[in-house]
Amino acid sequence: MILFKSLTLGMIYFTGFYLLLRRSLLRNLIGILILSNGINLLIFFSGGNVKGVPAFIPENMDSLTGKYADPLPQALILTAIVIGFGFFAFFLMLSLKVYEKTSSDDMDSIEERP
Repeated sequence: MILFKSLTLGMIYFTGFYLLLRRSLLRNLIGILILSNGINLLIFFSGGNVKGVPAFIPENMDSLTGKYADPLPQALILTAIVIGFGFFAFFLMLSLKVYEKTSSDDMDSIEERP
């Protein structure tokens, strides 16, 4: 299972970096989106895989014993999703404004129209 997770993350990172190296602003945007999802998966996989054991402390105990789900990676992922969505929306609007001004999304041929 660890090999499958590693290969999946490797392919996601490869795809994201490949799209970031393209000259198109839209492909860059998609690459950033894929990379952020890959980072979220990495954080999620680092939290471990514990099924059916929530991270709640029962009323009669002071701390948890045994295996339990770590809530910190889940909270970090939730925060990263919100930040990633805000960055995606900003970059999308910025790309649309660049396209309106230059009539191109190719980074090498961007010149302002007269």
